[in-house]
Amino acid sequence: MSIAASSARSRSASELAAGSAVLLLLVALMAFAVVGKNRHHVDGYTVNAVFDHIDGLTVGSDVRLAGITVGHVISESIDPHDFRARIAFSVRPDIALPTDSAAIITSDSLLGGKYVALSPGGDTKTLTGGATITQTQGSISLEQLLSKFIFSVTDTMTRANQTHAGAGKTGETP
Repeated sequence: MSIAASSARSRSASELAAGSAVLLLLVALMAFAVVGKNRHHVDGYTVNAVFDHIDGLTVGSDVRLAGITVGHVISESIDPHDFRARIAFSVRPDIALPTDSAAIITSDSLLGGKYVALSPGGDTKTLTGGATITQTQGSISLEQLLSKFIFSVTDTMTRANQTHAGAGKTGETP
C-alpha cells in the first residue's frame, strides 16, 4: 500500500502544481487586460473636436473615414467655460484631412456602439496635430427620437379627437 500511497501523493502534487500554474497564468492575463484597457498607442496626429453632447462615445471608440477605421478617441473632457464635450482623437499619418472637415458622432447600428465619422471638406489646406474641427454634430439619442415620435403621435391623435368631438357638437360631419 505504501507504493500506491506514494503514487497518489506524487500525482496529487503534480495536479496541484499544474492547477496553480494555470491559475497564475489566468491572473496575469486578467491584470494585463485591466492595465492595458485604457492605454492606446497613438499613431498619427491628434485632432480635437467640440460637441454639444457625445452620448455613448467612449475613450477607445473608432474614428472612421468612408467606413474605414483611421484612428481612435484618445480623451474626453468638459469645457468648463461653455459646458460642451471636448474630445481628442488620433488620425493615421497618411490621412491628410482638409481644414473644413466635419466630425459626426454616429452609431454602428440601432443598438450598437458609437463612433466618430469624419466627413472631409474641400479645402486645400490640411489639419495639423492639435487642430480643432469646428464643424461637428453630436450623437442622436434613440430615446430622444422615440419620445419625440410618441409625443407627435399622441398630439396628432388628441387634435383629431378634439376636432371630431367639436364637429359632433355642432352637428357637422368631420
